[in-house]
Amino acid sequence: MTDWFPLWLSLRVSAIATVLAVVFGVALAYLLAKWQSRWTSVVEAVFTLPIVLPPTVLGYYLLTLLGTRSTLGRTWESLFGAPLVFTQSGAVVAATVSALPFVIRAARAAISNVDPRVEQAARVVGMSEWKVARVVTLPLAARGIGAGVALGFARALGDFGATVMVAGNIPGQTQTLPVAVYDAVQAGDEATARTGSLVLGGIAVVVLIFVTQVFARRR
Repeated sequence: MTDWFPLWLSLRVSAIATVLAVVFGVALAYLLAKWQSRWTSVVEAVFTLPIVLPPTVLGYYLLTLLGTRSTLGRTWESLFGAPLVFTQSGAVVAATVSALPFVIRAARAAISNVDPRVEQAARVVGMSEWKVARVVTLPLAARGIGAGVALGFARALGDFGATVMVAGNIPGQTQTLPVAVYDAVQAGDEATARTGSLVLGGIAVVVLIFVTQVFARRR
């Protein structure tokens, strides 16, 4: 494998996507953990749907939602002067949507497991709800959230179906490593396919070891 652009692009896209997934995912997970309503499960199901949807179906929905014929797509193009689909920004969106459910589920579980008596004690001494969340709840849930972040990063890095549908497969521009591996297999380039697969597999193993260690420490 002589062209390492797909790896660097994948790392950059997955890093940005993970940051976005953490910002929105942790906030939503906190609301879901604290919001007592019959609609809670519905909202969670909607945001975690990408876990069970086939990646190409997810990519089709995103392409329909963000394409140049859609309202969001036209708005993006009018603001930034270029379409969102078939760009690196489109790859970030696809990776973020793929990573978000993992962050939400892990963060919600971790936040729900925080002892409510500790939070109540913080309120008794005069802390606001925002300060209770920032000083008490989120630090106590940090390990579980960290596990979700790691899984989200791995999912964003390895995404193929949604990314190729939304960002396309343009060498040197939007071709991420999973897409490059697919291209190499189609072209009979076994060396490139093998190297790319080993890199992705190695990163996945590191992430799984990290998650395993996090849950072992929680126990």
